[in-house]
Amino acid sequence: MSRPIRAVPADTADDAAERRRRYMAGPAALLGGPANVVMQLGKPPVGRGVVESPVDSGRFDLRPRKRGKTTLTYLAVAMLGTDEDREAFREAVNTAHRQVRSRPGAAVKYNAFDPTLQLWVAACLYKGTLDSLVFLRGGLDDDVADDLYRESAAFGTTLQVRPEMWPSDRAAFAEYWEAGLTAIAFDDEVKRYLLEQVIGLGPYSRVERTALWRINRFFTTGYLPQRFRDELGLAWSPRRQRVFEVTMRAIGAVCFALPERFRLYPFQTHLHDMRRRRAQGKPLV
Repeated sequence: MSRPIRAVPADTADDAAERRRRYMAGPAALLGGPANVVMQLGKPPVGRGVVESPVDSGRFDLRPRKRGKTTLTYLAVAMLGTDEDREAFREAVNTAHRQVRSRPGAAVKYNAFDPTLQLWVAACLYKGTLDSLVFLRGGLDDDVADDLYRESAAFGTTLQVRPEMWPSDRAAFAEYWEAGLTAIAFDDEVKRYLLEQVIGLGPYSRVERTALWRINRFFTTGYLPQRFRDELGLAWSPRRQRVFEVTMRAIGAVCFALPERFRLYPFQTHLHDMRRRRAQGKPLV
């Protein structure tokens, strides 16, 4: 049986970087990726920004593998990278974000540089990271949970979220999250995008969809809070919840028994690739 992650003393920046490595769960963490997209797009301006984005090279429904690589690189830079890595990737992401803003007269206003929207996205990334560790390991002790929460501010501050915008502690975050859930809404286009493209794996080949869509739907629904399941009409039950939890714990037992290099994959790989591309003067996104 896997055991909860427990705290270890840490006093320096190098120690903080080492702690962040303990939060990486390798390929197992990717199981919650589609659910995280669902949660992010639950904020209407984020949802409209994604489905209306003019940046074709970054659209999941057009270039899913490139979109996935960019997202994983961002997570790797935020959690494992240096301040220099974050600055370089921020500039690269900003280039794309400058094009993502609502048109004059749009019913839903959005701007990819809006720090309040970026804060919601960062909150979803933190929630997904926390949920993954809980599902895979069975829990975290309070010191580790506090440490993970502090470190997760980087999901937002790597872009335009100011440090003081990150809720002060886990209790403050819980209030922010619950308030955010009351504003969750999907219009028909965003709902169709999520069900067909993200959960239904629409951009992938017929063979890939046939082989993987049921698995993707199971893990995505398992990761989602009930509010999101209800909004998208995703059926779930106590029995499915038990199967999901047992499956995740089994995966976690294997994952955390493997060497650290496995748990850092594919994040460390994408971080190295980003650094290589930067050294060669190539685009980072």
